[in-house]
Amino acid sequence: MGSKEIRSPETLPEKYPACVELSSRMKLGAHFMESDERRFSAIGGAYVAGGTTPVNIKGKPIEDLSKTGGWIAAFFIFGNEMAERMAYFGLSVNMVTFLFNVMHRPFYSSANAVNNFLGISQASSVLGGFIADAYLGRYWTIAIFTTIYLLGLTGITLLASVSVFVPNQAQCDQLSILLGACEQPKSWQMLYLYTVLYITAFGAAGIRPCVSSFGADQFDEKSKDYKAHLDRFFNFFYLSVTIGVIVAFTMVVYIQMRYGWGSAFGSLAIAMGFSNAIFFLGTPLYRHRLPGGSPLTRVAQVLVAAFYKRNASFSSSSRIGLYEVPGRKSAIKGSAKIEHTDDFRCLDKAALQIKEDGSDPSPWRLCTVTQVEEVKILVKLLPIPACTIMLSVVLTEFLTLSVQQAYTLNTHMGHLKLPVTCMPVFPGLSIFLILALYYSTFAPLLRRITGHPQGASQLQRVGLGLAVSILSVAWAGVFERYRRNYAIKHGYELIFLTPMSDLSAYWLLIQYCLIGIAEVFSIVGLLEFLYQEAPDAMRSVGSAYAAVAGGLGCFVASILNNIVRAITGNEAQGKPSWLSQNINVGKFDYFYFLLTVLSFINFCIFLFFAKRYKYRARNAIIEEEVS
Repeated sequence: MGSKEIRSPETLPEKYPACVELSSRMKLGAHFMESDERRFSAIGGAYVAGGTTPVNIKGKPIEDLSKTGGWIAAFFIFGNEMAERMAYFGLSVNMVTFLFNVMHRPFYSSANAVNNFLGISQASSVLGGFIADAYLGRYWTIAIFTTIYLLGLTGITLLASVSVFVPNQAQCDQLSILLGACEQPKSWQMLYLYTVLYITAFGAAGIRPCVSSFGADQFDEKSKDYKAHLDRFFNFFYLSVTIGVIVAFTMVVYIQMRYGWGSAFGSLAIAMGFSNAIFFLGTPLYRHRLPGGSPLTRVAQVLVAAFYKRNASFSSSSRIGLYEVPGRKSAIKGSAKIEHTDDFRCLDKAALQIKEDGSDPSPWRLCTVTQVEEVKILVKLLPIPACTIMLSVVLTEFLTLSVQQAYTLNTHMGHLKLPVTCMPVFPGLSIFLILALYYSTFAPLLRRITGHPQGASQLQRVGLGLAVSILSVAWAGVFERYRRNYAIKHGYELIFLTPMSDLSAYWLLIQYCLIGIAEVFSIVGLLEFLYQEAPDAMRSVGSAYAAVAGGLGCFVASILNNIVRAITGNEAQGKPSWLSQNINVGKFDYFYFLLTVLSFINFCIFLFFAKRYKYRARNAIIEEEVS
């Protein structure tokens, strides 16, 4: 931090603070032009800022970029996330039933264990993103955590395959399970189960925030087609995720029903092992980004320095200027310099150099402009993924509530009876269809409406997805009211597990397809938005924002369910809650309408923040600052 600082002219009179500020910004802008790490190219009327030079696995610059990266390298990476999503949803759809039927645990306990698994596997993504950006880089983080994931799946397969790990199944029929009369698992058996389950959840921490970013790293930011490649990459990436979901809800369910639990969980472990082998096979082709050191430390330094200088004045005579290292490169490894913005001016005090700082300032007292701008960007990004938490709540509720609806409906498709646990596959199928048709149908249609070269901007796609999710949950409420009234009218009120032969479960496809459309536009748009807008040395942490929002959605859904049950029901008085186990006496439609209202409020909040957000690519161009 002892490099030469950028000084504003000391000869200007103090009565001209605006001139001092303008001159300082001009010099600061000129200083950024020294960096050859930053490139600007006109794309669709905007400007895109390039990142840092990619390196090989040894950290050395790649001499011939044409032999590395691109779509070939990206496809080696796709399989890893596909297998992780397959395992994630394969466990989510099967583990509750396994805990209930095989481990003889109460249903609420089984559901809580799986909800914790889902939440931890997503919320822990912050840890994986931090490790990747700070120390290991994305490749080694994926390599280590995907191995941990495989170990966890192997442990779960062993649990389901070897009888010593489960309680005695003799003389334990379905009625005995419902009455809780079966042998309970030993404490060490439950300890082993939770250990391998949460090892698997922890393994996801390093995969989810890094795979999409590492795949996007394979494309050249200086290419004129970079924006188009990146847009297509995230669509193909989520397509691979969707394939994993479809396989989990079809093939894995079929294997479990035909060959048993050990084979079902074993298929997940085999898929993960195969994807790991493919990922390592592509190692010579990958482009890497250098880790930039601890992002949490840099954030803390900015906050401490800004607090220390909270009383300093920008127009004071002791002010020297905003601090930035000279030369071509940023002080942060793996990051290009970021030009100064006027947002969150209070944080600028961390980069405000005063005479008391001396010639060799402490990084806890003086930070570079780039370091301050990193923190500003992280703060500005937060509201966008936060607004997708509600979408995750709706998705989580659909995974459970719509399955309960399906149990009361006719799931026959001609002569084929579809298992109820396969019903959640339809959102995945709708996502697959939409992604397959996106560039031939949706993108041209949206391009005519918006005039955007990619059909819609990233935030427009997120907003469109949130709007469609409102329609999805509103339709779910309308159909549930019809279904419940039909059940009561035809004498099914108390026999809620008996399918109504004259009412098809395929009416649920409308809400499934709508939520699939919502997920495509919101999640894909969000992933691309976070990757492009996050600071160069914090892209894994930025991508983790999306996973954390998903994890928080799982926890919020559980909290919301508990609140609704507590407020709307009273077991002592025999009053069923909206979410009664007997769906025909409950009020699922009221709950869906509550979700509709909450989703609409969330959408309005999103519009507020999205309209005020300024893309990094649309910040003032350096040439304009110094002209």
